[in-house]
Amino acid sequence: MRVSVVLCTYNRAAHLPNVLDGLARSVMPATADWEVLVVDNNSSDETASVANDFAEKYPAQFRYVFEKRPGKSHALNTGVREARGDVIAFLDDDVTLEPTWLRNLTLPLESGDWAGVGGRTILAEQFSPPAWLALEGPHRMGFALAALFDEGNEAHELREPPFGANMAYRKKCFERCGLFRTDMGPSPDRDVPRPNEDTEFGRRVIAAGGRICYEPSAVVYHPVPSDRIRKEYFLRWWFDAGRAQIREIGRRPDILGIQRRYWAITKIVLAVVSVRALRWIVSFDPAKRFFRKCMVWLTAGQIAEIYRQWGAAREADSTAGAIERLDSATETLATR
Repeated sequence: MRVSVVLCTYNRAAHLPNVLDGLARSVMPATADWEVLVVDNNSSDETASVANDFAEKYPAQFRYVFEKRPGKSHALNTGVREARGDVIAFLDDDVTLEPTWLRNLTLPLESGDWAGVGGRTILAEQFSPPAWLALEGPHRMGFALAALFDEGNEAHELREPPFGANMAYRKKCFERCGLFRTDMGPSPDRDVPRPNEDTEFGRRVIAAGGRICYEPSAVVYHPVPSDRIRKEYFLRWWFDAGRAQIREIGRRPDILGIQRRYWAITKIVLAVVSVRALRWIVSFDPAKRFFRKCMVWLTAGQIAEIYRQWGAAREADSTAGAIERLDSATETLATR
């Protein structure tokens, strides 16, 4: 079984050697055929130099790939296309990994039972969150903070897909289900919602009948970015999550009935917002209160995306109608 690791990076030259050193120290069988693709997503720092140094030092394992189009999904898709492996593993460019990470993550895929695997992602350092931020329990938000993914100590089948910081899929999954969607995922384009490019793909795999395994021994450690320990970050993240959820549905707004039932849908949406806002206002526990506030922002993001699609559909229909009328007029003139 050939294995490719796709590591997408953007302006992280100072931190990149840590994860590349970790990959270079991977404990793999002597006969293993594996590679690491460092996909540079149009960085302006020394990323290319750092990656090429590793490619020169370990020519059998490391390759440098450049992707000019901004946005992580573009880089991921380039990595998938360039990968030579039968299995493709993914991880973030700021993690620290165990030497056995790659072997443990991909070992379940030697069996034909699984389409994908998700590993365990835990915090890289001791962290005392503020009172309003829960990392465990029903109001936990560690996945938004640092892609935390810990399903316990026992391997089992996942009902929900893993995060891109620590996952692997058979390459055939991409041939069957398509690539990562470029209209979601981290991007400098604010029209592209930040979350869901990884989990949306996983849901496609599951919907197609693929099974995904949780492997607790495939461990990576994710740092806590200091600029994320702010309420504004989480509110923006949940707003984008709402946008991405509606975008993931993939339905035309006219099928949703927006054009025909504008006021009815508006009333329903306002009712949902009102209920969630009330729960937020009457909560006294700081973590619960902030989580429920985030749910209001999630709903606001859903509303924003629904009406964005509605406006785009109306514009498209208007343009299509104008073209149809022009074609009709042209045909009429041609017959005279």
